[in-house]
Amino acid sequence: METGTACTEAEKWEFSMNSENNRLSTFKDWPFDDDCQCVPSKMAAAGFYHIPTDQQPDLVRCFVCYKELEGWEPDDDPWAEHKRHQPNCDLLKIMKNHKSLDEITVKEFLDLECKRQQNRTKAQIEERVKEFRQQAARVRGQMELL
Repeated sequence: METGTACTEAEKWEFSMNSENNRLSTFKDWPFDDDCQCVPSKMAAAGFYHIPTDQQPDLVRCFVCYKELEGWEPDDDPWAEHKRHQPNCDLLKIMKNHKSLDEITVKEFLDLECKRQQNRTKAQIEERVKEFRQQAARVRGQMELL
């Protein structure tokens, strides 16, 4: 008998965003070029991966805090924007003492992963609550028509 639960492909992919190279690979259609501050290499180094939509071609998400940012300007510095919009991100805290995530200890990595999982769960719950409220509003509207 098997214990525990298997990871979904989406969870495996999200976990792979711990790697800066994997985050960098998501910036295939990034709208900014080498003359900008927010080039893919700097975005990935600052913890972001690219999750574009039709309406938001420059949408990114931090792999630790799950903060999503869009509306980038060529002169935006990824680290500064990350700090401005999510100053308590655990990635920012740990990077105060390191030049790269390659330098962190196993303990620091596991602590960061624990925080990432907490943030992932919180984001999932918030999304489900939002969906529930939207459904409740639709049902309420239908009930009022009766």
